[in-house]
Amino acid sequence: MSIKYTEDHEWVKVDGDTAVMGISAYAAKQLGDVVFVELPEVGRKMEKGDEAAVVESVKAASEVYAPIGGEVTEVNEALEDAPETVNASPDGDGWFLKLKIKDTSDLDGLMDETKYKAYCEGL
Repeated sequence: MSIKYTEDHEWVKVDGDTAVMGISAYAAKQLGDVVFVELPEVGRKMEKGDEAAVVESVKAASEVYAPIGGEVTEVNEALEDAPETVNASPDGDGWFLKLKIKDTSDLDGLMDETKYKAYCEGL
C-alpha cells in the first residue's frame, strides 16, 4: 500500500481501487487536541480538492480536502466518540474515510513520504 501526501497535510493510502484518507501527524500536531470531526456521508461523490471533512481542535476548525476524487464508501464512525484518536494515531486508527477511486491520475503530483518530510522541514 503506497501512501501519498498533499501540501495541505492530508494523506491517502491506495489499495487497489480503494483509498483511505486522513491527516498527517504534522497536521494533527499543528491543530492541537482534536475535539470533533465532521465526516461526509457514505455515497457522497467528491472531486480532488473538495472539502471532505472538518476537524475542530481546541485551537481552530480546519477543513480537510480530498487528495483525490471518488465516492465515499466508508467513514470512521469511531471518531464521533473518540476524536482524540486523530492525535493519537493520525496515520492509523485516526483515518477519516475510504473512497472508491474515480481517477488514479489524481495521485500524480502528490508527494511520497520522503518528499513530504522534506516539505514539512521547510515550513
